[in-house]
Amino acid sequence: MIFVTIGAQEPFDRLIKAMDQLAPMLSDTTVVAQVYQTNYKAKNILTFDFLTPSEYSSYFDKASLIVSHAGMGTIISALVKEKPILVVPRQAKYGETRNDHQVSTAKVFELLHYVHVAYSVAELKLKLEELLLQNHKKVNKIGRYASAELIQSIESNILHI
Repeated sequence: MIFVTIGAQEPFDRLIKAMDQLAPMLSDTTVVAQVYQTNYKAKNILTFDFLTPSEYSSYFDKASLIVSHAGMGTIISALVKEKPILVVPRQAKYGETRNDHQVSTAKVFELLHYVHVAYSVAELKLKLEELLLQNHKKVNKIGRYASAELIQSIESNILHI
């Protein structure tokens, strides 16, 4: 199962429409999406405007792949739970956000090999096909807590202020 999540602040019709159109090409893979008041009415994927925290966690945990906006909460959750994640950053040029902070987030996490990224619908199709062929290849993971090295680095930088 692929779980698509877009956050809870704004609709992300470009991603939901793309996933709905791609769903019939994804073999027997079920696609479930948390859509938050989307204007697009999906025909090929199961959508929910709202999920309780326990419902959201259940879908997230059952998913073999997460497809998401480039929100930090979702990215970190996927990394901690060792879920492969494909992010599609919201972009200002489409009126999906005020600025391109999600594009910047996606680029950094992609450079560090923590996420797979699709910057366009065409790229989303290619990345999904690639991930399905690779059986949802994981990228790097993070722990639930900060490493000793990170804590030491922060402490030493704070002491120098």
